[in-house]
Amino acid sequence: MVQEHKPSAAFEAAGVPEPPEASEPTATRRIADDTESSRASRGWWDRNADEYQEEHGAFLGDDRFIWGPEGLDEEEAGLLGPADRLKGRDVLEVGAGAAQCSRWLAARGARPVALDISHRQLRHARRIDAEAAAPGPSGVALVQADATALPFRDGSFDLACSAYGAVPFVAEPVRVMREVRRVLRPGGRWVFSVTHPVRWAFPDEPGPEGLSISGSYFDRTPYVEQDDEGRAVYVEHHRTLGDRVRDVAGGGFRLIDLVEPEWPAWNRQEWGGWSPLRGGLIPGTAVFVCERD
Repeated sequence: MVQEHKPSAAFEAAGVPEPPEASEPTATRRIADDTESSRASRGWWDRNADEYQEEHGAFLGDDRFIWGPEGLDEEEAGLLGPADRLKGRDVLEVGAGAAQCSRWLAARGARPVALDISHRQLRHARRIDAEAAAPGPSGVALVQADATALPFRDGSFDLACSAYGAVPFVAEPVRVMREVRRVLRPGGRWVFSVTHPVRWAFPDEPGPEGLSISGSYFDRTPYVEQDDEGRAVYVEHHRTLGDRVRDVAGGGFRLIDLVEPEWPAWNRQEWGGWSPLRGGLIPGTAVFVCERD
């Protein structure tokens, strides 16, 4: 369920108006096309960006690159390639949120562009830059746009990445793959993380109740939260592992690695349905490492 919206102290102090409140939605499983999914994602993240950053900002950091709730860090994982080879490379972050990953890339000499569908999330990126008050550039480039229609010329980037951004929230993820391929240069790498597909067969609960299968893994019907008038306010789309691989291939990429992070002993937090209990038994995240021919 959508968590209760809480005002952000940082935005209150800055005099930024709060987004309008939404009524408590009802969860269901039903078809939702690209247009409805996009509209729902933009609205949900605009309403919930403040709470998300307040709740998870410390774990994500202002300038870290974390692939998922397990805490897999790009600093150690190197899925984009060696960190010392990022300098001077043009990188697109899709579904960037507050641009934490892009800030990490910029610190290593890359030229990142942070793209997100939510204006509110990008306002948090600007807030973090302002609070840092560090010498040098005033922050990474920010773009508000839909991942299925990237506003960039062909061959604009050397790398593209997405940590739980965009891909799970679109009805036809192959459209995202094709757009990312279009804006990448030949040989460009595309790395993205999503909820591990097996999780869709289990309840989204961190405790023992989340360890028993509650539905069919093969049911691709989207998860939808809708208001009293039946309008979707949150949509997430399930794809099996095979579907994800076919999306990658259909988008013109070659899959070179599939990473399923194990839950580390140091991580004792719960994040929604992710927890040490479940993380020690079933995978929670899948990271796809792809390359463009």
